Amino acid sequence: MAQIIFPSLIDGNQQELEKKYAKLSGVVKTLHLDIVDGRFAPNKSLQFKFKLSPQFRYDAHLMVKDPEQWIKRQLRQNGSKLINVFIPHFEAIYFHSRYILWMKKLKKKVAFAILPETNVTHLKEHLPYLDYVLVLAVHPGFYGSKYLRSELLKITPIKKVNPKVKIIVDGGMNPETIVEARKAGADLFVSGSYLMNNHDNHNTHNTHNTHNTHNNHNNHNNHNIHNIHNIHKNHGARKALQEMKRAWRH
Repeated sequence: MAQIIFPSLIDGNQQELEKKYAKLSGVVKTLHLDIVDGRFAPNKSLQFKFKLSPQFRYDAHLMVKDPEQWIKRQLRQNGSKLINVFIPHFEAIYFHSRYILWMKKLKKKVAFAILPETNVTHLKEHLPYLDYVLVLAVHPGFYGSKYLRSELLKITPIKKVNPKVKIIVDGGMNPETIVEARKAGADLFVSGSYLMNNHDNHNTHNTHNTHNTHNNHNNHNNHNIHNIHNIHKNHGARKALQEMKRAWRH
């Protein structure tokens, strides 16, 4: 089955990013990059020369004042080869039709994100030309922001104009809210705090105990210790993802 749930990455340095790569290795194929410049939205994320791991593909949610310049930099650095789709904010693009044509020329899928404050009517004339619309169900910039259930009401009017457009709901997604979003008509889901944080403590404890137990064995067991550590490192994210998938199916 094609991936429907995407872990989001909010990170301040490459070390944090590498930890996320390790945690999600073998769990998903595509990650959701939250690019935040501290101007379009509070907080900063991925505001350094980050390196993308080639084991994943990426969607880039651009919460920045000048998303077109950000995209141009990626194109110059060949960083865009691993990025499936750029998702700038509708509010940050001045000439929407020109942007849509630019993406089509690059043979990229066309997407816009909209803030909670943005009315769908502003997007209406461009909807027939879009592949994706990201509906932000939180105020942007941080993991764990308050879930805004009312944002799901935007999905039906968007689909009325373009039934083929894929709706991404980003923010507050967990096993309970993903059911609400699916019933409201969402197709894809981005989850940050639930996938990345909620299941860490228990598994870190288990990893620590396993590591101590195996330390009592001879050195030839070191390879097994390393493998067990890696399994536990991404067990929490895998378990959280499975719970969300199970809720989505039902």
